[in-house]
Amino acid sequence: MKRLTLKDVAKMAGVAPSTVSFVLNGKGKQMRIRDEVAAKIMQVVEKSGYEPHRVAVNLRTGQSKTLGLIVESISGSFFASLAKTIETEAELMGYNVVYCSTENNAQKGGELIRMLGRQMVDGYLITPAPGMEKEIQQLVQHHKPVVLMDSYFPAIKAPYVLIDNFGGVQQGMKHLIEKGFTRIAFVTVDVKLIQLQERLRGYVSTLKEHQLPLRKKHVLHLKYHKLREDALREMRQFIESNPDLEAIFFATNYLGILGLEAIASLGLRMPDDLSVICFDDHDIFRLYPPGISVIEQPIEGIAKTAIAMLMQQLGKKPAPVKNPAVELPGRFIVRGSA
Repeated sequence: MKRLTLKDVAKMAGVAPSTVSFVLNGKGKQMRIRDEVAAKIMQVVEKSGYEPHRVAVNLRTGQSKTLGLIVESISGSFFASLAKTIETEAELMGYNVVYCSTENNAQKGGELIRMLGRQMVDGYLITPAPGMEKEIQQLVQHHKPVVLMDSYFPAIKAPYVLIDNFGGVQQGMKHLIEKGFTRIAFVTVDVKLIQLQERLRGYVSTLKEHQLPLRKKHVLHLKYHKLREDALREMRQFIESNPDLEAIFFATNYLGILGLEAIASLGLRMPDDLSVICFDDHDIFRLYPPGISVIEQPIEGIAKTAIAMLMQQLGKKPAPVKNPAVELPGRFIVRGSA
């Protein structure tokens, strides 16, 4: 079936193609087009199912009114909530969002950036995976509007917004130490991401600040792409091999969920046998008895700040974000596990 053109719509409405163009671009009143003419054009458009050719519109206007969002994982609760909030904020600014995920695969991340480039998105919101430095540096060099979220590359001068990872872990660690715990484990992922490095640094620094020893056997680095059953087995072995542990700090919520399963399978009770804190909240943590203490990420704040930064680059935001590097405080929520 032949694709309808703007000229076809104009012919059906009995007006000039330029009149149709003005109405569809919201310039009807500005060009003094009568309301009844504009209404007739919109009626024809709706009845015929006409859709403007996206590439042609982009070339003519210089913008697609679409933003590209690349996150680590659409299935992750943090990234899903972040994507939803960004979509809501973008709609308020008149933009649509195309989003996709890397699963922390740098090659896939690079391909997604190129795909969004072909779609002529106006700007990029990215939670970068290790190895994506080259593609992001190219966006910066080509003066493409881009904002990094949840992580960043220190060597690349791109605006970014994330939680204060170091300070968040400090909050939780100080709470455990104030309760008298001295043997606290830290479980993290073996991925070179700045946010995970900062969380580990927060753990090490707080131990040092309180003159507590850092024991290598109390730190577990799980591989990111490890099969779930293998990761669960390693988690159980880690807990069993450290029977002196009083508390565990999980660096991500999916590690925390694995940890809860491992703890339950070993017949341990929280907080009687083992206290638990997790970085990043999850619905499970509110429902799982006795309730899991967490460092809650400021998802709404991250999303709104990222959109504001991007709109500033697009010349759309009246109140500019002065600092191109934003770290927002997390909130420590104390529940029954610690």
